[in-house]
Amino acid sequence: MLEKQNIITIDGPAGVGKSTVSRMVAAATGFTYLDTGAMYRGVGLFLQDNAVDLQDQQAIGKLLQTLDLQLLPASGVSADVGVLINNRDVSLEIRTPAMSMVASDVSALAVVRDYLTSMQRSYGERGGVVAEGRDTGTVVFPAAAFKFFLDAEPEERARRRYSQLKAKGMDADVEEILAMTLLRDKNDRERDIAPLAQAEDASLIDTTDINIEKVVSLILQKVNKGL
Repeated sequence: MLEKQNIITIDGPAGVGKSTVSRMVAAATGFTYLDTGAMYRGVGLFLQDNAVDLQDQQAIGKLLQTLDLQLLPASGVSADVGVLINNRDVSLEIRTPAMSMVASDVSALAVVRDYLTSMQRSYGERGGVVAEGRDTGTVVFPAAAFKFFLDAEPEERARRRYSQLKAKGMDADVEEILAMTLLRDKNDRERDIAPLAQAEDASLIDTTDINIEKVVSLILQKVNKGL
């Protein structure tokens, strides 16, 4: 049996509130917040900017050797983690619905997953991490002491994403976002490598009809009992 790591994993589909919940849980526990989704978005933008053929994993592997990907701490619980690609700040560029789909595409590539899984595990070596993503509890940190899987109805997730984008002053169409949400769900759940799935030992929380504060409270109750 694997020795349990002092890590909290929070997985789930797009738009379910993982980022906000993870930031709040990290703030409450004093843990470091690890946004794995931002890492995939960053790699997706990097590969897109370099016009690499996503079918050519050898070329991708060589290109990734030239990538310096850095995460910048969020400025608060309501702010996204920042991302630098070879010292260029792409924090805003990666937060669009289009980049969400690009991230889904590159996350299905073995060479990308191997590259980022290794990087993510290095962040968690000393524990004290809240890891948010789609496979943090199943693949990246299978020995995490606390695992949660958030879910919500697609329509509610699309509405939340729409509200987030409008609050940032970005153009958005809720029906288009819903269509992209459903497509990303399908892609993430059906990919061959590390598909989106609830870990067997993860606690499921349906966030459709409860607010962020309630979700955080449910997580902290379980974590505090186990510490």
